[in-house]
Amino acid sequence: MPVIQVAVWKGFGEEKAKLLIQKITKVFVDLGIPAQAVEVLITEIPKSHWGLGGEPASEKVKGI
Repeated sequence: MPVIQVAVWKGFGEEKAKLLIQKITKVFVDLGIPAQAVEVLITEIPKSHWGLGGEPASEKVKGI
């Protein structure tokens, strides 16, 4: 049973999360894994807690 963990910035949204779960599951189904065996975990992390190049993403990436 594959477990896929995805980390995204806070505010990703329920609709995007639903679509991501569907598409990731399809990848594994295409590899012959039953859909019911695929688990997808999406964790939203605040940009202030996500580092990019030694800086918080909240400071380095604005407007995304």
